[in-house]
Amino acid sequence: MAPMASEDPATASTSPAAPGSTGEVGGFLGQPRGLANLFSVELWERFSFYGMQGIVLLYMYFETTQGGLGIDRTVAAGIVGAYGGSVYLFSILGGWVADRLLGSERTMYVSAVLIMLGHVALAVVPGVAGLGAGLILVAIGSGGLKATITNLVGALYTEDDPRRDAGFSIFYMGINIGGLLGPLLTGLVQESWGFHLGFGLAAVGMAIGLVQYSLARRHLPHPTRRVPDPLPREQYGRYGAIAVGTVVVLVVAVLTGLLTPGNLADVVVVATAVAAVVLFAILLTSRKVQGDEHSRVVSFIPMFVGSVAFWALFQQQFTVITIYSETRLDRDFTLPLIGDWTMPIPWAQSFNPFFIIVLAPVFAALWTRLGRRQPTTPVKFSLGVMLMGAAFLVFLPMAGTAAVPVLWIALIMLVATCGELLLSPVGLSLSTKLAPKAYPVLMVSLFYLSVALGTALSGSLASFYSEDNEVAYFGTLGAVTIGIGLVLLALAPRITRAMRGIR
Repeated sequence: MAPMASEDPATASTSPAAPGSTGEVGGFLGQPRGLANLFSVELWERFSFYGMQGIVLLYMYFETTQGGLGIDRTVAAGIVGAYGGSVYLFSILGGWVADRLLGSERTMYVSAVLIMLGHVALAVVPGVAGLGAGLILVAIGSGGLKATITNLVGALYTEDDPRRDAGFSIFYMGINIGGLLGPLLTGLVQESWGFHLGFGLAAVGMAIGLVQYSLARRHLPHPTRRVPDPLPREQYGRYGAIAVGTVVVLVVAVLTGLLTPGNLADVVVVATAVAAVVLFAILLTSRKVQGDEHSRVVSFIPMFVGSVAFWALFQQQFTVITIYSETRLDRDFTLPLIGDWTMPIPWAQSFNPFFIIVLAPVFAALWTRLGRRQPTTPVKFSLGVMLMGAAFLVFLPMAGTAAVPVLWIALIMLVATCGELLLSPVGLSLSTKLAPKAYPVLMVSLFYLSVALGTALSGSLASFYSEDNEVAYFGTLGAVTIGIGLVLLALAPRITRAMRGIR
């Protein structure tokens, strides 16, 4: 799944606990009662997010006679990539809103409402208008929720609460359960009753999470409603003008043809790359960043590149692999008592969360057993990138096969998931460890920008895919990505030294 769906408990537990939030005993599985609330809302949010994402590309490029919008397939894949990248860009905005305007709890609640409204728009508003409104609302809402809900979980515990890591492990399972069930159920509904009812099911899931959350908000600690760094009222006008100006620029770009559905993914790629360069420049030129901190920022650059390469391929499960599942997989089966049955296309997207649920405890046990002998973070990064490239090479034996077995895509996602478990859980944690004291948020933003850039690239790269050039497409991307991983592996000792004591 995307990073949030594989967020590591130890990573998330770096969020500071709210003062005095010890958490009552005997609540949810021996955890604070507020955890059940956050577990549920995140489960339903991931259910709705991945349930919608499982069918939205198909909705865009299926012909109108099939209930779709008839958008060019390449353009549709680019839109999905741009949308996915925008979620991570909006998570940076969501963090700013939480810190300066609303606080984490209110920001999360408003974000959840926006997500539900986005799914409602997809379900009831016909045509491109519903698609545009729905994707924008879900992107903004998911970004805001992603930026805040982990902090809310951390606020349930004091730093020395022995239940803390176990609580995050439970929360982590909720994320992946939602990600597993979403594509399964919305895909089934879409196959049987159409796209809009599939989107409607996603909206219902988010509504269930919201209602449950609203009824139990009181169990969250009050400090989560505090605004850590309130924006002075005299600055409201300035930031309001910036927001309005940004919207005006985007509207003008659309009206003049500078920004179109066809180039949307490329625009997000360029904007994200520029933002990353600017943030690195700020960190590396600041007088507040010197000595060990400066070296640590430099050490993050090659891992930023590796992260981009990983997500550019991994996020193609929502672009190219969705197209592949529709056009290349043999999804027809004869089942006992049922007879002939065709597997819904989005079900292929549930392999990843299934493997996450099964393998995450295995990886956790492995790292625990190895202790100080486990690979350093740069080595884990390089191995994760190489496994992602290897997953694309697994497509090659089936090039030219008329009907690819479903278990083959399962094998591909198994390899990709092993790569994810090596790279994703440590990525966000690493950014917090390497962050200069003066700029802790900027380093976390850089990690999210790597995911945003890779996700947007997954949409841009999809324009080069066709059934006739599978060997060139999968072979080239797989080989290049393995090459990037090998370079990272060769640089791992230098990167580790540059991290100055951070593993």
